[in-house]
Amino acid sequence: MLDNRINIDQPVYKMIQDHPEILDVLVELGFEPLANPTLLQSVGRVTSLRQGAKIINKPLASIIENLEWNGYQIITNQDLTE
Repeated sequence: MLDNRINIDQPVYKMIQDHPEILDVLVELGFEPLANPTLLQSVGRVTSLRQGAKIINKPLASIIENLEWNGYQIITNQDLTE
């Protein structure tokens, strides 16, 4: 079974390393800079999806809903410590 868990608190670079197919979804959601490999390598290594949502002024709930619709299970760092 595939692990489709997405941790919205981990850097987006790591998320894309684990799930390369999610890059297209994120770009469609408004994270166009991630399509630039240089920005993905730099900003993507220190910015989480939660932080990125604030940067592009998009409600995190909307992003989560879209990711869940695309078959991903959303987790947070808090989920990992419980």
